[in-house]
Amino acid sequence: MTDLTTHEASRKRLLIALALTCTFMLIQVVAAHYANSLAVLADAGHLFVHNSSLFIALIASTVAVKLAKNFNEGYKKAEYTGGLLNGVLYLSIAIIILLEATERIELHTQGHVHEVNTFVMSTVAGVGFLFHGLAAWVLYKGRKDSINVYAVFLHSFFDLLSTVSTFIAGILIHLTGWNIIDVLSSMLISCFVLFTGLKVIKTCIVGLFDKNNTLPAVERVEQAIVNTEHVESVHNVTVSNTESTLMVGAHIVLKHHCTIEMHDDACRYQVEARLKQLFSVEKCVLQIESHDCPHH
Repeated sequence: MTDLTTHEASRKRLLIALALTCTFMLIQVVAAHYANSLAVLADAGHLFVHNSSLFIALIASTVAVKLAKNFNEGYKKAEYTGGLLNGVLYLSIAIIILLEATERIELHTQGHVHEVNTFVMSTVAGVGFLFHGLAAWVLYKGRKDSINVYAVFLHSFFDLLSTVSTFIAGILIHLTGWNIIDVLSSMLISCFVLFTGLKVIKTCIVGLFDKNNTLPAVERVEQAIVNTEHVESVHNVTVSNTESTLMVGAHIVLKHHCTIEMHDDACRYQVEARLKQLFSVEKCVLQIESHDCPHH
């Protein structure tokens, strides 16, 4: 799969996940009102930030492709920046939930007990399990292609766990009458969000400052290929770093006499050797074209 195809597939996955989570967020807002549940309300607020982070991920992915000369240049930085914003949003909502939960605990100790509609609470949690499960499944397949998809997948996975927590909390409140469980459940959700945010922030900061992610300039790679014997011109040059392996792809047009003499193998070998010597390129994907190629 090419880089461009991968980026397009990542955006499609994010769009599908966004549609699912926006739909369920609206359901949660209504349900939280009727259930009078902090856990459901906290999860709705958490989901609002989650949807905002999805928008950021989509914008980062789109900007990365638009600004990158060959769909590699600048892509990682744009994605890591978007992921960093996501992480900050996760931490913000976690703090808000914890503050609200602390306030309700104080009210509970003073004898102010809020009634919780456990049927609505558990029902919406069950519906949420289906929505988040489907979103996590869609994102799971693309989690290795993009840091933003990975960040949103982690979030969707913990959303899935939070619906289980809310469902169990509703059952326990119904059986015991201990409404404080609703508050404790909301605090558990915030811990999931906090963990996600810290993990994403760490990954993005390391990625942004990792010098190993710096790619050689495309212009330098093009010049090195053109200066190789047998090569008339080069186009569609791509540079990428996949799993710590520097890769170069290019369409190479042979000189006229080389086309006649069919120097494809010699050209390929010389270009690979030159790129390895100058830029430590480990893998090359070279398309050899004849001198009368229409791209030329």
